Amino acid sequence: MTGGEGSGVGDVTRQKCVCPLLGKRDMVFVMIARRTVLQTALAMAAGSAGAATRKMTLSMHQFTSARAGYRKSLEGWAKAGIRNVEPAGSLLDDHLKTDTLASAKRVLTDNGLTIISGAIGVTGLLEPNPDFAKNLDAFKKRCEQFAELGAPLVYSPCATSARFVPADYARCVDNIRQTADVARQFKLKVAAEFVRSSTFLASLPTALRIHREVAHPNFGILFDCYHFWSGPSKFEDMDMIRPGEIIHAHLNDTQDLPRELLDLQTRVIPGDGVAPLAKILRKLVDKGYDGPISVELFLAKFQEADPFELAKEIKLKSEALFRQAGV
Repeated sequence: MTGGEGSGVGDVTRQKCVCPLLGKRDMVFVMIARRTVLQTALAMAAGSAGAATRKMTLSMHQFTSARAGYRKSLEGWAKAGIRNVEPAGSLLDDHLKTDTLASAKRVLTDNGLTIISGAIGVTGLLEPNPDFAKNLDAFKKRCEQFAELGAPLVYSPCATSARFVPADYARCVDNIRQTADVARQFKLKVAAEFVRSSTFLASLPTALRIHREVAHPNFGILFDCYHFWSGPSKFEDMDMIRPGEIIHAHLNDTQDLPRELLDLQTRVIPGDGVAPLAKILRKLVDKGYDGPISVELFLAKFQEADPFELAKEIKLKSEALFRQAGV
């Protein structure tokens, strides 16, 4: 042993270990540098502290209160204490029939709301398809609108039912890079949402594979808890996620039904279903995601409900879930 007590580099810790070659009763001593021990302990503490400080923030997706319309849904949510929102392009279009984009933005600012994403309603941007050029033009118009509203990102679900071959996954890379280039023009990011019933992008592993092939700074993945849990993905697939790959998330629970019977109408308020949401959220945080997560529901009883009352219930149950998950 070199160095005296507390001398730094030369300090060692004597560690008693069992040697498998000698048997359980015989011991060997392994000399471990004290600096190594201290650095390992500090690294573990820093990692734990980082995970403890990462928090998700609740958001509301406008499909959840679709029947109330653009203004009434946002105003009702704000009264219930919601601060982060995800407006939908279809509801924005209805608002713009009688009003302006500037007034749509004022609805947000006057109610203390922050737009965290835009549900643009444009599909056919990811998979190869004959309408890609037309879809890209529609996407550009949506990017212009949502950039004006102050959104940092927009997303597109892959809801196709067409047939594909392996070569199409190589062909899609150029489509997505063009889409991400358009988003970059408006200082936006674009997220691809894998959809459980999609014939092209239904699972987390495929989304991660495509994301890494595209390798564009303005492109990422939207992780929807419902599509993840009810679709072909496995929980272990989340181990593949690298920090920064998930750039947005949707929160919803799953009814206790055979998976074959699940569809858009079988989502329920977080905490009212059977999906292991606390486990999923903890894993997302462990993998570096600590952004907003939007509750997105489609059942008529939710969409027709009073936005204020519905948002109060969602907020109460979601915050209980966050506490349970430690996020």
